[in-house]
Amino acid sequence: MNEVQKKPFDINGMLNRIAELMVQYPKAAMFQLYEEGFTSLFEQLLSCIISIRTLDEVSIPVSKRLFAKARTPQELLKLSPLELEDVLHGSSYNGQKAYTMLSIAQTVIGQYNGQLPADYEQLTSLKGVGPKCANLVLGIAAQIPAISVDSHVHRVVNRWGYIQTAQPEKTLSALEKLVPQDRWIDINRLLMPFGKFHCTHNLPKCSICPVLDYCRQVGVTRHR
Repeated sequence: MNEVQKKPFDINGMLNRIAELMVQYPKAAMFQLYEEGFTSLFEQLLSCIISIRTLDEVSIPVSKRLFAKARTPQELLKLSPLELEDVLHGSSYNGQKAYTMLSIAQTVIGQYNGQLPADYEQLTSLKGVGPKCANLVLGIAAQIPAISVDSHVHRVVNRWGYIQTAQPEKTLSALEKLVPQDRWIDINRLLMPFGKFHCTHNLPKCSICPVLDYCRQVGVTRHR
């Protein structure tokens, strides 16, 4: 779209600029919950499951409602499927998520002595846990370098022209090769809210964007 000469990509500098901008916006749900004290791997995994196909504005209060009743696998299993489904009301597919959570709690107690492992392969072996949730949980709760790609991250980095991928799974692999490990957790922490509030799907705020001098504006035909 823009014929102005763009700078070579400097992902550290770009993320630093975006960090300054995002101070004025709400944090992504799981990062917000972590700051409020919900820091365990199990709590973060439950929050991630709640967030699937659910807005952060809903995910945060639903997560807090759940944590008021259960914060460990043992406490969760005291709830019946119907009780848990009711607690998860507001989150999409709350009935399915209730059974997923109870199944995970049973596995954590039966196979891992009640302690959810901070391991990607073991997390993704749990039914209902994909790469996005596993990496978010590891990055936030365990501080293990991991990149999590949601629709916002996928759109933003492709719009920049930083990578060219068609699916989030390919985006994850491409970013792991390009982004320094010490910034992996920042990818979702910063780019998820950046994509939600600033570099939006429709009419991104290009005219006041802190990284416009890097962004190739791929696919952008109209903007604010």
